Amino acid sequence: MVRAGLTTERVIRAGAELADEIGFEHVTPTELAKRCGVKTASLYSHVKNAHELKTEIALLALAELADLAATAVAGLAGKDALIALANVHRDYALEHPGRFTAARFRLAPDKAVTSAGVRHAELTRAILRGYDLAEPHQTHAVRLLGSVFSGFVGLEAAGGFSHSTPGSQESWTEILDALDVLLRAWPRTK
Repeated sequence: MVRAGLTTERVIRAGAELADEIGFEHVTPTELAKRCGVKTASLYSHVKNAHELKTEIALLALAELADLAATAVAGLAGKDALIALANVHRDYALEHPGRFTAARFRLAPDKAVTSAGVRHAELTRAILRGYDLAEPHQTHAVRLLGSVFSGFVGLEAAGGFSHSTPGSQESWTEILDALDVLLRAWPRTK
């Protein structure tokens, strides 16, 4: 229980932990108040409403993921950087499923431009420069990588690969190899 010394930061962290336990879509001020041992009204001195609570959890998740990704890819380039970035997303999604979902929460434009989502895009773009991708190809590739990482880990977390062989790790490795080949051979025409 979080009750003692309740602060906005503690409320948001408790919300993130709750998201990992029950799913981001089920996090509400009422559920979080139960978790914190307070009345729902007490949370409103820390967050205005359910949407702000979810926004703040999303911002926390984006920041955590950006920090992990920056550390993982530091000093790496090309395929090594791509694999490190991909593995950070997969590991984070498996360890923090609710937060990973929160990281994809649609933010208001003013929140999005100041969020760690910008760092994610910059980091991915830095990796893609190693593949000699210029605009608009770089933007397309950023979207492709995000789609692959998100899609794969979402299906894996839902048990979508647990009923067949080869195992998901083997597929993950092969998919990352294929992405590397694709990025090196990316069509350069407009």
